[in-house]
Amino acid sequence: MGIKGSILPMVMLCALLLSGCASASDGRADIDRNAAPVEVSFWNPFGGGEGEYVERIIKDYNASQSKVFVKQLRLESNEYYVRLSTALSLGKGPDVAVAHADRLSPFIKAKQIMPLDDLADRAGFDYNGIEETNRRSVSYDGKRFAVPLDTHFHMLYYNKDILSEAGLLDQDGTPLLGEATPEGFMRFLEQIKERVPGVQPMAVNTPYFQESFLDLYYEAGGELLRPDLSKAAIHNEKAVRVLAFYRQLFDRKLSDLNDQTPWDSFDLGRAGLWFGGIWEAGHHLGNPSLHVGIMPLPPIFGSSVHWGSSHTLIIPAYVTEQKQNAAMDFIKYFSEVGGAIWGQAGHVPANQAIVQSAAYQALPYRKLFVVSRDQVKFAPKTDKYAALYTTLSEDLQNIVQNGIDPDKGLAELEKKLDLILAN
Repeated sequence: MGIKGSILPMVMLCALLLSGCASASDGRADIDRNAAPVEVSFWNPFGGGEGEYVERIIKDYNASQSKVFVKQLRLESNEYYVRLSTALSLGKGPDVAVAHADRLSPFIKAKQIMPLDDLADRAGFDYNGIEETNRRSVSYDGKRFAVPLDTHFHMLYYNKDILSEAGLLDQDGTPLLGEATPEGFMRFLEQIKERVPGVQPMAVNTPYFQESFLDLYYEAGGELLRPDLSKAAIHNEKAVRVLAFYRQLFDRKLSDLNDQTPWDSFDLGRAGLWFGGIWEAGHHLGNPSLHVGIMPLPPIFGSSVHWGSSHTLIIPAYVTEQKQNAAMDFIKYFSEVGGAIWGQAGHVPANQAIVQSAAYQALPYRKLFVVSRDQVKFAPKTDKYAALYTTLSEDLQNIVQNGIDPDKGLAELEKKLDLILAN
C-alpha cells in the first residue's frame, strides 16, 4: 500500500477521535447520537393533577431529542416505596426514579443508588444552580446522591366566598385572622361557624394527621429527635399543646374529625380554611367554581417554621453506564427545562433560575410560596426515618381518633420511636 492509500484510514481515525472529543465536551451526557434511542424506565408516584404535569415534561423531553426515550411507570403512592425498595434490593427495576429527600438515607447506606457528581459533570449539570437547602438535603459525606426537583409544604388555603359572607375578608382579599395565637385562630373559626352555618370552618387533614401535627409542632419549636439522632424528642409540652389545640377544634365542631376526604370538602366549597399542599395549587386555582386565596401558614404557635419535604430523582446502582448517561440527561432536562412546568403544578422548583424567572414569579401567589419555602424544616437525616415516620403517623392517628390523652399517648409514642432508634 502506498502513501496515498494510507492517508484515508488515518483521516477516518482522526475524524472518529474528533467526534468522540466533541460528544464528551458538548455539555450533554456521552450518548451515541447515531444509535437507536436508549429507553429509560422512569418510576414515579405522581397521580392526580401532578401526574398530568409529569406527562407533559416526559412528552416534551422525548420530543426534544432522539437519543433517549423515557417510558414512565406510575405507581400508587401507598405502594410506591415498597416496590421501589424491592426493585433496588433485587437489582432490577427503574433506570431513574423519584425519591423523597427523607427516604434517601437507607438507599445510600445499602449502596443501592449512585452518587451523581461525576455523571452530572459529564452531562453539564451544575449543582450550584440548585437551591442550597435542597443541595444539602441530598448530600452525604461530601457526595450528592440525587437531584432535587422541588420543595413542597403546606400553605393556608381559604375560601373567599365563605370568608366574605362571614365578614372576615379584608379589602385586599386576605383573611382577617386576628391575633396570631391558638386562641386567636380559634376565635376566627368560631366566627365562621356562627356566621356561615352548614360549612366546616376548617378542614383538617385527619387521614394524614402527622403532617397537620408537624406543621404546628415545628412552629412551636419542636424537634422529632435529639441533636445526635439517638433518641426521640416528641414527648414534651409543645407537642401536648398542639394536640390539645386540634382536640379543641374537633370538640367545638370547628373541624370534622370524621371527614375522611377533607381535601374534597374544601374543593367542593364546604370548608372555609384548609392547610393544603402547594401541589394542590394548580387544581384549586383552576376550579372556576372555587374562589380561593393562598397565604403562608399563620404563625399561631410562635414561629413560621413548618413541615416540608422534597422530591428528588435518583439513579439505581445497578443501571448500566449507557443508561446512566441517558438517565442523567433526562434528569438535567427535568431540572432545567421541565422545572418550569413543575412549578405550574404548585411545587417550588429547586432550580434557582426557574424560581427567579419572570414567568414563575408571575404565577399566582408564587412569591408567597418562595417566602414559605424558606421556612421549611426538613426531616432529620437518619436511615431509620421511614420506620420512625410510619410509627409517628399511626400513633398520632390513634391519639386523635380515639381521644387518647395527649401526654400519655406521646409518652408511649416516644418509647416506640426510641426502640426503633436503638435497633
